Amino acid sequence: MAETVKWMWRGVQSLVSNQCRCHGVSGSCAIKTCWEIVPNFAKIGDHLKAKYKDAVQVVYNRKKRRIRRKEQKRVKITKDTLVFIDRSPNYCNPNPPLGILGTSGRVCNKTSAGGDRCDLLCCGGGYNTQVVREVKRCQCKFVWCCYVTCKACPRIYDRHTCK
Repeated sequence: MAETVKWMWRGVQSLVSNQCRCHGVSGSCAIKTCWEIVPNFAKIGDHLKAKYKDAVQVVYNRKKRRIRRKEQKRVKITKDTLVFIDRSPNYCNPNPPLGILGTSGRVCNKTSAGGDRCDLLCCGGGYNTQVVREVKRCQCKFVWCCYVTCKACPRIYDRHTCK
């Protein structure tokens, strides 16, 4: 975990740039002030995501005390290469020993563009739609002294859950 954080920090540092401004009479550069600028989070996220997609699976050779690519390709592993030993488990399917519940039964959002959208969250397995009717308290008012009155407001909506 600590190595991953160090690697991510190196990735962010590689995106930092310097910006300078000159101060002086008539545009002369008698005094120059410089500072570092960290890019916005979207640029950092895109950079780290690209590194994640290009990550290399490695095996450790105990005798030589070195790592090497699992696949025999002639591409050098540099200090900026993200490496991993074990593949991540499939989070779509349940795996109780690992504490992975899978996505079956999870509520998803059919119209979302984010990570909770049904086609992404349900791992391509589809989803069920159920019409839900619930009654919630609404239009609550404080009555002097000392209670609150509310109306019961019915709400009908579609709930989507992964198959």
